[in-house]
Amino acid sequence: MFSGLNADLLQDVQKRGVLKAGVKYDFPPFGYVNEKGQVVGFDIDLVKYIAKKLGVKPVFTQVTSKTRIPMVQSGSVDIAAASMTHKVKRDLPIDFTISYYFDGQSIMVRKDSTIKNYHDLSGKKVGVIQGATSGDNLKRVNPKVKLVYFQEYPQAVMALKRGKIDAVSTDYTWCVTQAKNSHGAFKVVGGTFTFEPYGMGVRENESNFRDAVNFAIQDAVRDGTYQKLYIKWFGTKPNRLPEVWPK
Repeated sequence: MFSGLNADLLQDVQKRGVLKAGVKYDFPPFGYVNEKGQVVGFDIDLVKYIAKKLGVKPVFTQVTSKTRIPMVQSGSVDIAAASMTHKVKRDLPIDFTISYYFDGQSIMVRKDSTIKNYHDLSGKKVGVIQGATSGDNLKRVNPKVKLVYFQEYPQAVMALKRGKIDAVSTDYTWCVTQAKNSHGAFKVVGGTFTFEPYGMGVRENESNFRDAVNFAIQDAVRDGTYQKLYIKWFGTKPNRLPEVWPK
């Protein structure tokens, strides 16, 4: 638990020498557990860079879409780097860094599915994740969809594989990665139908800490680290970079 309303989180982090980061363990290529049992991904590597800039070591804790904001609020983690779209309603309980990744929501279906886009989801069962905005987004564009909520992504994938649901809807990058790794079992359809700018969640009213993280993200862009990590995890150069403020 964090220490009092007058505490300075940046000072606390640097004093303890550890940055407590909440990351996903089930959302490749942003954060997941590999065959060796290691937590890896784009979010993880970017947090490692940020921690180095702060002069501390990162320690990773699993969060889900449902738990990431409460864990930031409680001080269980200092920062949530967990493929989290920065939305107005999410900015009420916590603060956010600058946007560091840009995505959009899409749809993944079985390879033999005739579904082509969200219009075809009327009356269909679609898996979405608790705490994510994908369910609300999908209901907004197709009120006739039947949402089925899951705690974590592997549960949704298994339900799709077994035919218990007709599709899974979440961010495009995850859908493409999952389909690519499915050995032809799944495909992505319909392109994207939302704009999802990712920000890292931080505790409210900790401007010194938020500034330090923002400066680190921008340094990663300036020195080329961001592009290297992007190519490493997404296989292509970024078509949009995080904003960099003039010095």
